[in-house]
Amino acid sequence: MDRTELALARLSNQYLLRTGKRMEVLRAMNGFQAQFLSNALHAMRLRSTAYDAAYAADDIVKGWTLRGTMHIFAEADLPLFLHSGCRYRSQDWTAPSFWNQRPDWALTPQRQAYFSDLIVDALAQGPLTREGLKARCRAAGMTQAEEQSMFHPWGGGIREICERGFLCGMVSEEKAFRLCPPFTPMEEQDALVEQTRRYFTNYGPASVRDAAYYFGTSQAKIKKRLAQLPVEAAECDGQQLFCLHSGRTPERELAACLFLAGFDPLMLGYEKKQSVFLPTEYLRGIFSLSGIVMPPVLLHGVVAGRWKRSGKRLLVTQFRPFSREERGFVETAAAQLWGEDMRLIFQDA
Repeated sequence: MDRTELALARLSNQYLLRTGKRMEVLRAMNGFQAQFLSNALHAMRLRSTAYDAAYAADDIVKGWTLRGTMHIFAEADLPLFLHSGCRYRSQDWTAPSFWNQRPDWALTPQRQAYFSDLIVDALAQGPLTREGLKARCRAAGMTQAEEQSMFHPWGGGIREICERGFLCGMVSEEKAFRLCPPFTPMEEQDALVEQTRRYFTNYGPASVRDAAYYFGTSQAKIKKRLAQLPVEAAECDGQQLFCLHSGRTPERELAACLFLAGFDPLMLGYEKKQSVFLPTEYLRGIFSLSGIVMPPVLLHGVVAGRWKRSGKRLLVTQFRPFSREERGFVETAAAQLWGEDMRLIFQDA
């Protein structure tokens, strides 16, 4: 397998050359990273047939899943991501956790239990925004330090309530929450193997190192999961790769231009220094030192720039000079996504 064949297989399996049904895509891709919701929605839109505003329906939720990061994912996959290792519906707040071991943690187990119950009871009356929940807690005597712990920017106490299956985030810009429906968590190892099956089916062909990077775990653990899956092996540039049949035939031609999302699975799905899509000299143009993954512009399967849109203004930053033909590809792709009246501005990096 050469690099072009590998790129075609991965792009095809990731629904970027032929789209799929919205929920099929969402589940196949293990959800989409969503600390910036607009990125996740754009990633889903690129891959979905007949995408529309129905994304906010109750069948999609938001929560902390892969790599401990915020994702949107199918409500039907709550048992998969909140598996038996996540302490489903446990109300014991005394056990050591990442959060209550922090030196700035201000909630005693008793106060955490009290406010956790208060939040769940409030949501039993209907969805509330993050700010609405804060107001309820303040009215019940929550101190400023306790609020910082319960509603920490990276999760805190509200994250623990979500991870135990009491509530989940809604797909809305208002950062709203609702109660989770009751469900039976999958056994942890079964869940991890299923997540890995989806990865090698829809991100493959990929290496063990790629999978370890994607899941944020060790290569040894990936190898144990692989042993339970009927994967097929391939090779590219001397690197051993694995895949499972997706049922989708790889396309024969690369797309002339793709506007990928920030934190797109095509960037997060493979070890970034060995990506077939991202030349190493452009690495910092996409992966910032502060941990932000910029939205790339792909020309014939290779990152050549990044983009930023504001209303009808689209700024395209070129990592190298685009030819007249390439600018035409960019303009055509932009018009297909956002309309003919989009104003494009090209600038050098």
